[in-house]
This record gives sequence, structure tokens and C-alpha cells, in this order.
Amino acid sequence: MRNHWWWRPGWLEGRRFYTWHLTFDGQDDVHRLAAEYRTALAPLGPKVFTLIPDRWLHLTMQGIGFVGEVPVGTVDGIVAAARKRLSAVPAFDITLGPDAVVDQEAILLPAQPAEPVHAVRDAIRAAIGEVVTEVPESAGGFRPHVSVAYSAGAGPSAPVVQALAGPTFVQAQARITGAELIVLGRDDGMYEWESYAAVSLG
Repeated sequence: MRNHWWWRPGWLEGRRFYTWHLTFDGQDDVHRLAAEYRTALAPLGPKVFTLIPDRWLHLTMQGIGFVGEVPVGTVDGIVAAARKRLSAVPAFDITLGPDAVVDQEAILLPAQPAEPVHAVRDAIRAAIGEVVTEVPESAGGFRPHVSVAYSAGAGPSAPVVQALAGPTFVQAQARITGAELIVLGRDDGMYEWESYAAVSLG
């Protein structure tokens, strides 16, 4: 395992980032499964994992750029284009887990089926492409997932695998009815945000 909280290129304390996420406010079954994973990982201690509270659970979709570098008019244009395109994407259900992937920097719950999540991301990328000449981030390599914990230090993964081997986890169901453009920060060792715009699916 390695520490997730290193400062990635462009990030500094106090910076904020426009990005699209799926969020899980009011999704009790997702919160239930995340709590089960937090319980299993808690004995490892905060120096090993940052456990993500229900409020900040998310499925990362597509970034736009840093606040102050992307004009507000551009952001608003992207939101308008996304409203039109996402209105043609039906709401859908996904499952998370039950089994997690132990990544080097996080504990990930894969989202299935992946295809409708890709459809939302594709629509958002197309909306961005209507407004700017180059869509940031790669179109490929996207793996829909929800992280339940981030690695807070470097060390072997064997204790993590062992901690997750005992409990029996039951997959969670989530209803996806929209995507959210957020203003994201990470000053305090946690991804935290304010909502900029919520866009409903068709």
C-alpha cells in the first residue's frame, strides 16, 4: 500500500477543482455496505486508512479543471450542454461490491453493470466537447467504482486482505437518477465538496 494523499500535479492547499461525480446522498444501502467496510478496516488504525464517511462517498466521473483556470461562463456552458445530453440517458440501477478490490491507494467497490455509468460519462464528455476544444482526462481506462477507504501510509497489503477476509459482505443497490458537478477540495485528507449543479437523467 502507498499513501493516497500525496499532492498530485496542479493540486495545492486551498485549490478547488470542477469535476463531475455520482453521489449517494440518501442511498441507505450504499451507506450500509460502506459502514460494514469501515468496521472491518477500523482496527488497522487511521495511519493505515482514511475511512470515508457516508457524506463523501462518490463515484468519480470526469474532471473539468481548477477553479480560477476555467472561466465560470465555460462551466455554465458545460452544465447547459450536459442537461440536454443527460436528459436522453435513462436513470438506472447499479450494484456495488460485495467484494472490494484492494488497490495500492484505496479499497474500491466495483460498480456493475458498468455500461450505463459509461453512458453518463460519455454524455458528460460530449457536453464538455461542445464548449471547449479539448476534453480533459482520457476517455479510456475508466473503471466505475466507489472507494470506501484511502490508504494513509505505505506498507504491506497482507494485513488489509486479512482484515477483509473474515466478514461476509452483501452487495449494495443504488439508484442513479442524475450526475452532480461539484467543486472539490482535499485540504484535510478527505475529498470534500460543494455542489455547483445537479443534472437529472431522463
